[in-house]
Amino acid sequence: MAYLSVAVPVPLRQLFTYTHSTPLEAGVRVQVPFGPRKLVGVVIDVIDEDSHEIENVKKLKSVEAVIDEYPIVDGVLLKMAQWLWQYYHHAPGEVLHAMLPVLLRKGEKAQLVPEERVRLTSVGEQSQSNTLSRAPKQKAFFEALQTSSLSAQQSRKLYGAPAVKAVIDKSLAEIVEVVPELKPKIWLSTMKVAQKPTPDTEQSVAIAALNRQQDNFAISLLEGVTGSGKTEVYLQAIEPLLAAGKQILILVPEIGLTPQTVSRFEKRFNIDVGVLHSQLSDKARLRVWQRARAGELGIIIGTRSAIFTPLKTPGMIIVDEEHDESFKQQDGLRYHARDLAAMRAKQHSIPLLLGSATPALESLNNALNGRYAHLHLTRRAGGAQHTQLHVLDAREQPLHYGISQALLTIMRQHINAGNQVLVFVNRRGYAPALLCHHCGETVMCKRCDRPYTVHKSQNRLQCHHCAGTRVMPRQCEACHSSTLVTAGTGTEQVEDGLMSLFPDAKQVRIDSDTVRGKDKLHSTLDAINRQEYQLLVGTQILSKGHHFPHVTLVAVLDCDGALFSADFRAPEKLAQLVTQLAGRAGRAAKPGEMWLQTHNPHHPLLQDLVNNGYGHFARHALTERKAAGLPPYISQFVVRCESIDSAQAFSFLQGCRGVFTSYSNELEMNGPFPSLIEKRQGRFRFMLICSHQKRAPLHEALRQSLPFLQSLHQAPKVRWSVDIDPTDFS
Repeated sequence: MAYLSVAVPVPLRQLFTYTHSTPLEAGVRVQVPFGPRKLVGVVIDVIDEDSHEIENVKKLKSVEAVIDEYPIVDGVLLKMAQWLWQYYHHAPGEVLHAMLPVLLRKGEKAQLVPEERVRLTSVGEQSQSNTLSRAPKQKAFFEALQTSSLSAQQSRKLYGAPAVKAVIDKSLAEIVEVVPELKPKIWLSTMKVAQKPTPDTEQSVAIAALNRQQDNFAISLLEGVTGSGKTEVYLQAIEPLLAAGKQILILVPEIGLTPQTVSRFEKRFNIDVGVLHSQLSDKARLRVWQRARAGELGIIIGTRSAIFTPLKTPGMIIVDEEHDESFKQQDGLRYHARDLAAMRAKQHSIPLLLGSATPALESLNNALNGRYAHLHLTRRAGGAQHTQLHVLDAREQPLHYGISQALLTIMRQHINAGNQVLVFVNRRGYAPALLCHHCGETVMCKRCDRPYTVHKSQNRLQCHHCAGTRVMPRQCEACHSSTLVTAGTGTEQVEDGLMSLFPDAKQVRIDSDTVRGKDKLHSTLDAINRQEYQLLVGTQILSKGHHFPHVTLVAVLDCDGALFSADFRAPEKLAQLVTQLAGRAGRAAKPGEMWLQTHNPHHPLLQDLVNNGYGHFARHALTERKAAGLPPYISQFVVRCESIDSAQAFSFLQGCRGVFTSYSNELEMNGPFPSLIEKRQGRFRFMLICSHQKRAPLHEALRQSLPFLQSLHQAPKVRWSVDIDPTDFS
């Protein structure tokens, strides 16, 4: 009898012991009973039968089924999982659950399953395609089969199910089940490096530095201005690794960046690139996972969760736009993919490259202190000029759909010159509020105590916090007046306004309302680069590293909100956003400019960005953070709590504060106080921020306190969670 320590996907911070007739290897999935349910768990270790960890042997349950013949979670990923649940104080089973593709969580086989393929029969091999000349689709399908077999699904998609069925019915083809064969390092047989540009001096220095790091753990921060050719550095740095049969894992922040990045890497190396993001089907994600694990894919590009992809021969990890907030998971297992990439690179003894024009202050601090190698790209590629930043004083100016007359004049000049103009509005919808012009009553979402956003095209109101909707009211609920007016501007209103102000200019709106659906964003971006549109209106989606060679003007309509936020990270986020947006202009031969329309033109942050750039701002911000005792100079965690009863949530966090105080008087605690968005989806939200100058005492205090937090009498009545190294306080 063997005793197994198993990670079971339940929200309990512990491993569970089960018995089995024989020992099993760590990393193997098993089906185990848990209460009335049967769950898929992962074996973590075999426990010595004399160990004190085994209690009540007679009550132990046995493993019901062994799913895998061999471990599907290798040693490196198991160590990473253990680090994850210890560092983030999370349930081990949920950590392993998050690391696996959805189908593997459900107990599907990790090996490739047979797939239906269509191939020619002996009759078909002796036949000619001209016999099908009266059926063009059948003829095209038959001719394709003469080259190679095709998957049945792909055949029906390309040529139509009737044509496929007709060719099979004529005994020219047949469907057979074939188990796909995985071929490690297959890219070496097809890899052919396309013509590449000659790197400039700074790029050459960065590439040489990265080449010296091969086969060793090292972290490098590539701080390059927007349009400086960071991707070209990536391409040339990984070339020798690919040629040596090593795999490259690249993390990008947004799905929208994935297609253009994939296309560039495929064209350069003429190899198949694995893609991982949330819009893929479960089968497609499992297929990439299987191919990467077998070493068949040389390059894997994906969003945050791609960091869990197994690699047979890892060579380098790259985190592009490493500053981006989307690398931090904001619910469940609240990990940061950038930090996890550092942990994984160390386990593999391979280099990690972090790239950004606006590095996070944490990364920049590590580079300035010598923990990371610091590589610089200060010039734009191809001789392109830096975008000129300007502040436009909107005070006392008449506004047309949120745009000042002076800004409209500048926009018209760029459009008349045949260039593209990008207008940034950080609010989707028509307007952020609907109110009564008679009594001033605002239409509020009762579940969130926040104004509904007006979506005029749908004739509906929508809450952007809980996604609740309602029809547009015809009269005020307080005074029954019918004079309802909108307040503020959103992308939809700006789009309508520009249509009337620039009737001859074709425009496109890009926000989460307009780019829903597979490949919609990718096709829109392609149309922009074909100059089908002169005016681009959008939200932060447009700031994420896209290449717009014909954009010469970026207009930011409202940047005042972030200047007075209660979040200490708000200035950093605004500076990153402004700098990234500025980088969308003047990326080719045409010079670019950016205008920040504001009612606070003399604000120090805006003046610093305009006159000195992000690099100066970031270094000054680090000085301020150090003086104020804020990250990255201290470590933090946040205990969040929400409940339909605000007093209950507040009381629970007061109890937490008492527990922490009784354990250690060295912790600095702030709160409990309401979150920046106090109410969401009918629940009141509070938080308690705990800080310490050193990470180890902070984590030890939390580890010792967690059992007592769970035993507080309010704990079962509220929703609560712990967020390590928080980046968002909303």
